[in-house]
Amino acid sequence: MTDAVKPPKKPRGKAQLLENKCIACGARCQSACPVDAIQMNDAGEPIIDPSRCIGCVKCVKVCPVQAIEMAFTPEELRILQELAAASGGEAVEEDPEEAALKKKLAAYRGVWVFIEQTEGEAAKVSWELLGKGKELAQARKAPLCAVVMGDNVEKLCAEAFGYGAETVYLMDAPVLRHYRTEAYQKSLCALVEKYKPEVILMGATGLGRDLAGVVATILATGLTADCTGLSVDDKGNLMQTRPAFGGNIMATIVCDKFRPQMSTVRPHVMPMPEFDPQAKGEIVREPVPIAENDVQVKVLDILMDGGGSKVDIAGAEFIVSGGRGMMAKENFSMLEELAEVLGGVVGASRSAVDAGWMPPDRQVGQTGKTVRPKVYIACGISGAIQHLVGMQDSDVVIAINRDADAPIFEVASYGIVGDLFKVIPALTQKLRTLKAARSGAK
Repeated sequence: MTDAVKPPKKPRGKAQLLENKCIACGARCQSACPVDAIQMNDAGEPIIDPSRCIGCVKCVKVCPVQAIEMAFTPEELRILQELAAASGGEAVEEDPEEAALKKKLAAYRGVWVFIEQTEGEAAKVSWELLGKGKELAQARKAPLCAVVMGDNVEKLCAEAFGYGAETVYLMDAPVLRHYRTEAYQKSLCALVEKYKPEVILMGATGLGRDLAGVVATILATGLTADCTGLSVDDKGNLMQTRPAFGGNIMATIVCDKFRPQMSTVRPHVMPMPEFDPQAKGEIVREPVPIAENDVQVKVLDILMDGGGSKVDIAGAEFIVSGGRGMMAKENFSMLEELAEVLGGVVGASRSAVDAGWMPPDRQVGQTGKTVRPKVYIACGISGAIQHLVGMQDSDVVIAINRDADAPIFEVASYGIVGDLFKVIPALTQKLRTLKAARSGAK
């Protein structure tokens, strides 16, 4: 009597990282590994120790961009082929958990942009987001929709169509005239629960940050704030890029298990789309699910902010910014002269604002304002990533710095290595001469 031959055990393989696929999502793979076989390097990428890997595949499943795969030796591949042949090539049964997740996510479809408005005037960031939203909707082969809330704001629907929206969900009632968190949150959540969009974009303004945070909490979904880049991966997930770890790296965040995927984006980060006055679309009027008596907060009066320098650097076409290299507050007067000649405004880096040389509303960067001027002149600014995030999309960047290795030169269209206290007055005088000559010619 011979013993029955046992079939070979199915090999599990070892996890390995695919080159140039990792997006530094935040060490999900390391957290999922039960045997501490994964460590992270300074770039946020996994270092996998094959001697400790047990082939549990947990890191593979948790990776949002499939940057990790299981590797097999030639002998293990031979065994896998034999097992597949012995089973008659039967399809592997789908994991019940993955099947349930796919079914849940499939119920959500469409890209929404929340149109922020004050007294019937839409925030420009909303139109910028419709431009980016159109790209995302086309990538997902899904509709692009806008959400308009307020009192007597139906006129904004036509503007939304002009900037690319196919459908506008309109909630128009006196209770929504002034922004109050409770009223807007309950209204937006009611819309989301009814129509189930897969992506919601909002401006990273005071209103947008407040509303997005509470809506994401109520809906139990993810929210990525202050995004600088948005795209869609091959699995349909929204790739949300933003500065992380104090602005020292750019991280791409994916919300792959919850819907809707929510992001806020600062004004002037995305380009303004062209307006089509002939565009039409569908207006879906929805009832407001909250009455005035249900709102705990009442608006008694509105006081416009009269403080600050009253200069909107975010909308300026010419910006002359100064950093730590300006040495003192009084030296910013030369930047004022240059800005005056150009018809622009003066900005500043965080170090200059922290030193008290310029007011906070002039700060450009991650913790300041994002700008997209035609010309940005950086004077004595080294170019830390926190600052670059706020001005890197300028049409032309001119950097003036005595340090030839300053990071600002990496994004500059033109660079001047020299003493800014000599370069700036000379530049100002040259521009004045050119303007005077042009005026005389006329």
